[in-house]
Amino acid sequence: MRWRAYGEHAALLDCASLAESMAAHAMVSSARPDGITELVPGARSLLVVGTPGSGALAAVRALLADADLDHPPEGESREITLDVTYDGEDLELVARDAGVSTEDVVRLHTGAVYTVAFTGFAPGFGYLTGLPEPLRQPRLPAPRTRVPPGSVGIAGEFTGVYPRVSPGGWRLIGHTRTVLFDPRADRPALLAPGDRVRFRSAG
Repeated sequence: MRWRAYGEHAALLDCASLAESMAAHAMVSSARPDGITELVPGARSLLVVGTPGSGALAAVRALLADADLDHPPEGESREITLDVTYDGEDLELVARDAGVSTEDVVRLHTGAVYTVAFTGFAPGFGYLTGLPEPLRQPRLPAPRTRVPPGSVGIAGEFTGVYPRVSPGGWRLIGHTRTVLFDPRADRPALLAPGDRVRFRSAG
């Protein structure tokens, strides 16, 4: 791990892996030293923002210097279930590349428990880890220019849901009617780092 200054009141932790980033985020979230105003995890980073003069950044550095990141605290995470209709444009492609039936793709995708590792790309878009190995497949060779909102996709080690119309290169396996982002809501984004997510087949 390596720290870098990020403005006057923040620091960016460069991590060696996604697992290390998630563990560091879990550790700081659990301890929550006084003065921390924001934590922003990334694929291999953690941005820590503190109140000026609080000593929060130094406290986080000390915490992680002695932390056992191989065994981070589990904490109390929310669990969210998303109902999905598995009718995606790439469902048969995913099944073929995995060497299984489309029914097996649904079984594998709904049988796992996922963790929101980080958010980004678009407001409300969560990168979910925990995808079963047979479903870990590359992005499409050429991204679509328009992916409908609620589309459930997979790419590499992640699965996720497009919260709004946007371009995208993930393989689409279904769609959900659940609203992932509502700027008028008290909590605009449904998913946050650390949340547990399950997918349930809606038939």
